[in-house]
Amino acid sequence: MEKLIVRGAREHNLKDIDLEIPRNRLVVITGISGSGKSSLAFDTIYAEGQRRYVESLSAYARQFLGLMEKPDVDFIEGLSPAISIDQKARSHNPRSTVGTVTEIYDYLRLLYARIGKPHCPKCGRPIERQTAQQIIDQVCALPEGTAVQIMAPVVRGRKGEYKHVFEELKKEGFVRVRVDGVLRTLYEDIQLDKNKKHTIEIVVDRIKVAPGKRSRIADSVETALKHGGGLVIVEIMG
Repeated sequence: MEKLIVRGAREHNLKDIDLEIPRNRLVVITGISGSGKSSLAFDTIYAEGQRRYVESLSAYARQFLGLMEKPDVDFIEGLSPAISIDQKARSHNPRSTVGTVTEIYDYLRLLYARIGKPHCPKCGRPIERQTAQQIIDQVCALPEGTAVQIMAPVVRGRKGEYKHVFEELKKEGFVRVRVDGVLRTLYEDIQLDKNKKHTIEIVVDRIKVAPGKRSRIADSVETALKHGGGLVIVEIMG
Protein backbone atom coordinates (compact mmCIF):
# COMPACT_ATOMS: atom_id res chain seq x y z
CA MET A 1 0.00 0.00 0.00
CA GLU A 2 1.67 3.21 -1.21
CA LYS A 3 -1.14 5.63 -0.33
CA LEU A 4 -3.33 6.56 2.59
CA ILE A 5 -6.83 6.84 1.10
CA VAL A 6 -9.51 8.90 2.86
CA ARG A 7 -13.09 8.93 1.61
CA GLY A 8 -16.03 10.98 2.90
CA ALA A 9 -14.34 12.81 5.79
CA ARG A 10 -16.96 14.94 7.61
CA GLU A 11 -15.43 15.46 11.05
CA HIS A 12 -16.13 18.98 12.40
CA ASN A 13 -15.93 21.43 9.49
CA LEU A 14 -14.77 18.94 6.86
CA LYS A 15 -17.30 18.73 4.03
CA ASP A 16 -17.29 15.14 2.80
CA ILE A 17 -13.75 15.37 1.42
CA ASP A 18 -11.83 12.65 -0.44
CA LEU A 19 -8.05 12.59 -0.69
CA GLU A 20 -5.02 10.37 -1.11
CA ILE A 21 -1.82 10.91 0.89
CA PRO A 22 1.47 9.19 -0.08
CA ARG A 23 2.93 6.90 2.59
CA ASN A 24 6.55 7.02 3.76
CA ARG A 25 6.81 10.69 2.84
CA LEU A 26 6.94 13.95 4.77
CA VAL A 27 3.53 15.50 4.09
CA VAL A 28 2.45 19.01 5.12
CA ILE A 29 -1.22 19.92 5.53
CA THR A 30 -1.53 23.68 5.24
CA GLY A 31 -4.27 26.26 4.88
CA ILE A 32 -5.93 29.26 6.49
CA SER A 33 -7.31 29.16 10.02
CA GLY A 34 -10.53 27.15 10.17
CA SER A 35 -9.91 25.31 6.91
CA GLY A 36 -9.94 21.91 8.62
CA LYS A 37 -6.24 21.06 8.95
CA SER A 38 -6.50 19.80 12.53
CA SER A 39 -9.84 18.14 11.84
CA LEU A 40 -8.23 16.09 9.10
CA ALA A 41 -4.85 15.35 10.70
CA PHE A 42 -5.77 14.89 14.36
CA ASP A 43 -9.51 14.31 14.59
CA THR A 44 -9.81 12.03 11.56
CA ILE A 45 -6.56 10.32 10.52
CA TYR A 46 -4.89 10.13 13.93
CA ALA A 47 -8.13 9.33 15.78
CA GLU A 48 -8.93 6.44 13.44
CA GLY A 49 -5.35 5.12 13.59
CA GLN A 50 -5.44 5.16 17.37
CA ARG A 51 -8.89 3.53 17.47
CA ARG A 52 -7.82 0.69 15.19
CA TYR A 53 -4.66 0.10 17.15
CA VAL A 54 -6.59 -0.13 20.43
CA GLU A 55 -9.06 -2.54 18.82
CA SER A 56 -6.15 -4.84 17.92
CA LEU A 57 -5.21 -5.21 21.59
CA SER A 58 -6.51 -7.91 23.88
CA ALA A 59 -9.81 -7.45 25.70
CA TYR A 60 -7.88 -7.21 28.95
CA ALA A 61 -5.76 -4.30 27.68
CA ARG A 62 -8.74 -2.50 26.12
CA GLN A 63 -10.59 -2.31 29.43
CA PHE A 64 -8.00 0.16 30.73
CA LEU A 65 -8.17 2.42 27.65
CA GLY A 66 -11.89 2.97 27.32
CA LEU A 67 -14.02 3.21 24.21
CA MET A 68 -12.93 5.38 21.30
CA GLU A 69 -15.49 6.80 18.92
CA LYS A 70 -15.04 6.32 15.21
CA PRO A 71 -14.50 9.66 13.43
CA ASP A 72 -17.12 10.79 10.92
CA VAL A 73 -15.57 9.31 7.78
CA ASP A 74 -16.76 6.69 5.29
CA PHE A 75 -13.48 4.77 5.26
CA ILE A 76 -9.71 5.12 5.52
CA GLU A 77 -7.43 2.63 3.81
CA GLY A 78 -3.69 2.08 4.31
CA LEU A 79 -3.62 3.43 7.86
CA SER A 80 -0.89 2.41 10.31
CA PRO A 81 -0.77 2.93 14.10
CA ALA A 82 -0.35 6.69 14.56
CA ILE A 83 1.52 9.00 16.94
CA SER A 84 0.24 12.53 17.50
CA ILE A 85 2.38 15.43 18.74
CA ASP A 86 0.18 18.43 19.48
CA GLN A 87 1.29 22.03 19.47
CA LYS A 88 1.92 23.20 23.02
CA ALA A 89 1.90 26.57 24.72
CA ARG A 90 5.31 28.22 24.87
CA SER A 91 7.36 27.08 27.84
CA HIS A 92 9.22 29.59 29.98
CA ASN A 93 11.60 27.01 31.41
CA PRO A 94 15.11 28.09 30.29
CA ARG A 95 16.21 24.44 30.23
CA SER A 96 13.51 23.40 27.77
CA THR A 97 14.53 22.21 24.33
CA VAL A 98 12.59 21.53 21.14
CA GLY A 99 12.62 17.85 22.10
CA THR A 100 11.23 18.32 25.61
CA VAL A 101 8.64 20.94 24.62
CA THR A 102 7.25 18.78 21.79
CA GLU A 103 7.54 15.64 23.96
CA ILE A 104 9.47 13.88 21.18
CA TYR A 105 12.70 13.66 23.19
CA ASP A 106 12.04 10.17 24.59
CA TYR A 107 11.07 8.86 21.17
CA LEU A 108 14.30 10.22 19.66
CA ARG A 109 16.33 8.60 22.44
CA LEU A 110 14.75 5.25 21.62
CA LEU A 111 15.26 5.78 17.89
CA TYR A 112 18.95 6.61 18.20
CA ALA A 113 19.51 3.81 20.73
CA ARG A 114 17.93 1.27 18.38
CA ILE A 115 19.26 2.26 14.96
CA GLY A 116 21.98 4.81 15.68
CA LYS A 117 25.58 4.01 14.67
CA PRO A 118 27.92 5.90 17.03
CA HIS A 119 31.22 7.20 15.68
CA CYS A 120 34.32 8.52 17.40
CA PRO A 121 34.14 12.35 17.48
CA LYS A 122 37.91 12.55 16.95
CA CYS A 123 38.76 10.03 14.22
CA GLY A 124 35.30 9.32 12.81
CA ARG A 125 35.63 5.54 13.06
CA PRO A 126 32.52 3.52 14.05
CA ILE A 127 32.31 2.66 17.74
CA GLU A 128 31.67 -1.04 18.23
CA ARG A 129 31.52 -3.34 21.22
CA GLN A 130 34.59 -5.57 21.45
CA THR A 131 35.55 -8.56 23.52
CA ALA A 132 38.56 -8.45 25.82
CA GLN A 133 40.43 -10.65 23.34
CA GLN A 134 39.71 -8.27 20.46
CA ILE A 135 40.98 -5.32 22.49
CA ILE A 136 44.15 -7.20 23.42
CA ASP A 137 44.72 -8.17 19.78
CA GLN A 138 44.37 -4.55 18.65
CA VAL A 139 46.82 -3.29 21.26
CA CYS A 140 49.35 -6.00 20.41
CA ALA A 141 48.98 -5.18 16.70
CA LEU A 142 50.32 -1.65 17.24
CA PRO A 143 53.84 -1.01 15.92
CA GLU A 144 56.57 -2.42 18.13
CA GLY A 145 57.81 0.17 20.61
CA THR A 146 54.51 2.07 20.76
CA ALA A 147 53.99 3.33 24.31
CA VAL A 148 50.42 2.90 25.57
CA GLN A 149 48.63 3.84 28.76
CA ILE A 150 45.86 1.46 29.85
CA MET A 151 43.23 3.06 32.09
CA ALA A 152 39.95 2.15 33.74
CA PRO A 153 37.24 4.83 34.11
CA VAL A 154 35.75 4.52 37.60
CA VAL A 155 33.95 7.89 37.82
CA ARG A 156 32.57 9.66 34.76
CA GLY A 157 31.17 13.16 35.08
CA ARG A 158 29.71 12.86 38.59
CA LYS A 159 29.80 15.17 41.60
CA GLY A 160 31.59 14.25 44.80
CA GLU A 161 34.89 14.24 46.68
CA TYR A 162 35.58 10.50 46.19
CA LYS A 163 38.09 10.20 49.02
CA HIS A 164 36.91 6.64 49.63
CA VAL A 165 37.59 5.78 45.98
CA PHE A 166 41.19 6.98 46.22
CA GLU A 167 41.70 5.09 49.47
CA GLU A 168 40.35 1.84 48.03
CA LEU A 169 42.49 2.13 44.91
CA LYS A 170 45.56 2.78 47.02
CA LYS A 171 44.83 -0.34 49.10
CA GLU A 172 44.54 -2.38 45.89
CA GLY A 173 48.05 -1.36 44.90
CA PHE A 174 47.37 1.23 42.22
CA VAL A 175 49.75 4.20 42.10
CA ARG A 176 48.38 6.70 39.59
CA VAL A 177 45.01 8.10 38.58
CA ARG A 178 43.96 10.67 36.04
CA VAL A 179 41.58 13.18 37.60
CA ASP A 180 39.77 15.54 35.23
CA GLY A 181 42.50 15.02 32.64
CA VAL A 182 45.43 15.57 35.04
CA LEU A 183 47.70 12.71 36.16
CA ARG A 184 47.98 12.43 39.95
CA THR A 185 49.55 9.91 42.33
CA LEU A 186 47.48 8.27 45.02
CA TYR A 187 50.09 9.31 47.57
CA GLU A 188 49.04 12.93 47.08
CA ASP A 189 46.31 14.56 49.14
CA ILE A 190 43.77 14.85 46.31
CA GLN A 191 41.06 17.36 47.18
CA LEU A 192 38.01 17.59 44.90
CA ASP A 193 35.16 20.10 44.93
CA LYS A 194 32.12 18.03 45.89
CA ASN A 195 29.81 20.40 43.99
CA LYS A 196 31.57 19.93 40.64
CA LYS A 197 31.50 17.00 38.26
CA HIS A 198 34.65 14.91 38.07
CA THR A 199 36.11 12.12 35.97
CA ILE A 200 38.49 9.65 37.58
CA GLU A 201 40.46 7.03 35.63
CA ILE A 202 42.83 4.45 37.12
CA VAL A 203 46.19 4.19 35.38
CA VAL A 204 46.43 0.41 35.31
CA ASP A 205 49.62 0.15 33.27
CA ARG A 206 52.08 2.00 31.05
CA ILE A 207 53.84 -0.27 28.63
CA LYS A 208 55.61 -0.40 25.27
CA VAL A 209 54.23 -2.87 22.75
CA ALA A 210 56.63 -5.74 22.14
CA PRO A 211 56.34 -9.43 21.14
CA GLY A 212 57.05 -10.65 24.67
CA LYS A 213 54.59 -8.29 26.38
CA ARG A 214 51.29 -9.86 25.29
CA SER A 215 50.64 -11.57 28.64
CA ARG A 216 51.18 -8.34 30.57
CA ILE A 217 49.00 -6.37 28.15
CA ALA A 218 46.25 -8.98 28.49
CA ASP A 219 46.37 -8.83 32.29
CA SER A 220 46.25 -5.03 32.26
CA VAL A 221 43.32 -4.87 29.81
CA GLU A 222 41.32 -7.42 31.82
CA THR A 223 42.05 -5.56 35.07
CA ALA A 224 40.92 -2.28 33.49
CA LEU A 225 37.72 -3.86 32.19
CA LYS A 226 36.97 -5.26 35.63
CA HIS A 227 37.42 -1.94 37.44
CA GLY A 228 35.88 0.12 34.63
CA GLY A 229 32.63 -1.84 34.49
CA GLY A 230 33.36 -3.18 31.01
CA LEU A 231 35.11 -0.04 29.76
CA VAL A 232 38.82 0.42 29.12
CA ILE A 233 40.81 3.37 27.79
CA VAL A 234 43.92 2.57 25.74
CA GLU A 235 45.83 5.75 25.02
CA ILE A 236 48.91 6.03 22.82
CA MET A 237 51.55 8.09 24.59
CA GLY A 238 53.99 10.49 23.00
